[in-house]
Amino acid sequence: MDRFTVMKSFVAVVRRESFAGAARDLGISRALVSRHIADLEKQVGVRLVNRTTRSINLTEPGKKYLEFAQRILTEIAHEDAAMVAMRENAEGELSVVSPKWIGSLDLGDAVAAFAAEHPKIHVRLELGGLSERTYNFIDEGYDIAFHTKHLRDSSIMIKKIAPLQFVLCAAPAYLEARGLPTTPLDLANHDTLIHVNDPVWHFTRGGKKVIFKSHRVVFSSNTYLVLQKASIRNMGIALLPVRSVYQDIQTGTLLRVLPDYAVPQRPLYAAYAPSRQLVRKVRVFVDFIAEWFKDHPMLDK
Repeated sequence: MDRFTVMKSFVAVVRRESFAGAARDLGISRALVSRHIADLEKQVGVRLVNRTTRSINLTEPGKKYLEFAQRILTEIAHEDAAMVAMRENAEGELSVVSPKWIGSLDLGDAVAAFAAEHPKIHVRLELGGLSERTYNFIDEGYDIAFHTKHLRDSSIMIKKIAPLQFVLCAAPAYLEARGLPTTPLDLANHDTLIHVNDPVWHFTRGGKKVIFKSHRVVFSSNTYLVLQKASIRNMGIALLPVRSVYQDIQTGTLLRVLPDYAVPQRPLYAAYAPSRQLVRKVRVFVDFIAEWFKDHPMLDK
C-alpha cells in the first residue's frame, strides 16, 4: 500500500476521531480506511491506534507518528502548491539556448525586452553548443531552444516565431571593381563568402528555380556575423540574414545583389518540452518573443 495514502487515512482518523468520519472526508469506504490503518501499523511494526466501540485513542508511538505524518503531508501540500504556482504564475528561472548566429541577431534584443518587462522571470540565454538532435536541449537542462530547421520531432512542442529572410549582398567597392551580376549564373565569375552549413544558394524568379554552388569560395565561416564583416571588407558576395544586415543596407554599407531573384526564407522556431499543463513562464516567453518579432518585422520588400 502506498505510504502517503495510508498516512492520509491515519491523519484523517485522528482528526475526525472516527473511521467513518475519515472515510467520508476521503471519499472511500470505512473498511478501506480500517485496512489502511492496519497496513500502516504493519509497516511501522507498532500499534498506533487503540480502538474501542466508542473511542479512538493514540498510543505513544501513534502520537509521535502523527507529528511525523502531519509534517510530511504538510510539506507535500506546500510543494504541490509551489508547483501549481510555478505552472500558473509567470516567475522563476528560465533557461534558453540558441544557435550563435540567431542569438547574435536582434533575438537578443527581444529576450532583453522580455526580461525587462517580466522581472520575476530570470532568463538565462546561452548561445551555441546546440545539439543537432532537436530534443537534446531538454536533457541538457534548457526550457526552450530556438531552431531554424524544420522540426518533426513529436516529443517536443513547436511554435513558429517568425520568418527569417535572407539577402544576397556585397560592399559597393567590391561591386564597382568586379561588376554587378544580373543573373545567378554571373555569380560564377565572383568571389563568394559561404556559410559552411549553407554551401548551395537557391534562387527563384518567375516560377523558375536556379541552384548555384560556388567554385570561387574565398572565405567561409560557421557564423553569418563573420561573413557580414568579410563582405563589408570588400571580400566578395554573401548570402546573409536580412535582420543582420538591415542597417548596413539602409546606410549603403552593403548593396543588394540580384534583387529581382527571391531566396528562400527560414522559419525561426521555439521548441519546448511537451506538457498537458504548460508552465506559464514558458508560454508567456514564447508568446512575447513571437509578438516582438511581429512588431519589429524588418521585412525585405
